Amino acid sequence: MEKERVIVTENLSKRYGDFTAVHNLSLEIGRGEIFGLLGPNGAGKTTTILMLLGLTEPTGGRVEVLGFDPTREPLQVKSAVGYLPERVGFYDHLTGKENLLYLAALNNLSKEEATARMERLGAQVGLSEALERKVGEYSHGMRQRLGLASCLLKSPSVIILDEPTIGIDPKGTRELLELITSLKETGMTVLLSSHLLQQVQQICDRVAIFVRGRVVAEGPIETLGRQVMADQPFVIEVQCLEGNGRLQEYLPGLDGIDACEEVEGKLLLTCSEDKRVEIAAAVYRLGLSLMHLRLRGYDLEDIYQKYFKEA
Repeated sequence: MEKERVIVTENLSKRYGDFTAVHNLSLEIGRGEIFGLLGPNGAGKTTTILMLLGLTEPTGGRVEVLGFDPTREPLQVKSAVGYLPERVGFYDHLTGKENLLYLAALNNLSKEEATARMERLGAQVGLSEALERKVGEYSHGMRQRLGLASCLLKSPSVIILDEPTIGIDPKGTRELLELITSLKETGMTVLLSSHLLQQVQQICDRVAIFVRGRVVAEGPIETLGRQVMADQPFVIEVQCLEGNGRLQEYLPGLDGIDACEEVEGKLLLTCSEDKRVEIAAAVYRLGLSLMHLRLRGYDLEDIYQKYFKEA
């Protein structure tokens, strides 16, 4: 069954004078999906988020969030969407509890309902014991957790997180990512913007790769490589425990292998098609032990190298 679309953009663009921050962006994000906007700083991710929230008006194209136009119906969008910016603003002289109660009042929640939700969310984000402390005493990671609690306070259908783990230590990052992943079980849609490859790869169902305001590839992580490398030859890395000499003599005779060279202890094979099965069979036939076999260019790390380093 096809998922309900909760975020749709068609040829969405944003220009500032002669500079195009976002160019002809077309995306569809379904309910219960964790979708990643992956790209270097300045690629257009935050500008896209601002258009989704109705905080800046598109120059061209169309955007729809939960059936609403953020430009014409911004209040409906804001009431149903939680947003965690890269830098969260709280009143440092107030406690975590007082900050959440203030935000709850802004969202028309009664004090009783707000208190009940706050206690549940405090436990969910791991801040139960810290809510009575002033936010000025919080670490950066604690502020991010409080920010996530503030997003969830109004029980949104969608949450948008802009670089949520920047400046957080590895343990805090792992815990925050686990918390974000758990939201999927509730049917909530999560849009995550980040330039951090491993985090996007760890939790996202699908990814759109941004470079200079354009999406250069979009889809499930396992299919992105095929999109990016569609017009490129297959390059396969292989290495044997006993050394590569016998294999290097044997492989050029296989149909579809166009070139073979040894680089830093590995054979690099240029092929017209994916020949990994045939290569593994050749290793077995020669009585060798396979140490390494990889199709280059088809994982997110390779895509990162291809686009982000250039950008």
